[in-house]
Amino acid sequence: MEPVQFNYPAVLAAALVSFVVGGAWYSPLLFARVWMKEAGLSEAQLQGARLGKVFALTFVCSLVMAFNLAAFLGAKATLAFGAFAGFATGLGWVGMSLAIIYLFEQRSLKLWLVNGGCQVVTYTLMGAILGGWK
Repeated sequence: MEPVQFNYPAVLAAALVSFVVGGAWYSPLLFARVWMKEAGLSEAQLQGARLGKVFALTFVCSLVMAFNLAAFLGAKATLAFGAFAGFATGLGWVGMSLAIIYLFEQRSLKLWLVNGGCQVVTYTLMGAILGGWK
């Protein structure tokens, strides 16, 4: 087994893309209203959140995701393989894991589509960056 070699700029870019996709996805331009309604969140609850802490921890999680996907892809991945593997990761692992949790929590299909969709798009783009950046 070869040791993992990371392309640190690509990992950082993938983590940033994750952050940007999430910001756009959950904005009023896209799915904020549906997400808030289906998650049972109010404007007051969101405004009361400690956003500095939320954003900092979200970025740390995005870095962990990017490093993990980079290790999974390996140094020889291409843009096409990276995008495909990212899509498969987002849908097959993350999306289906969320589906299982949501089934037991009796959450809505709409909430799964919003949250799972974000993960599929995020991982697809992250995989493309990690596979294509040489």
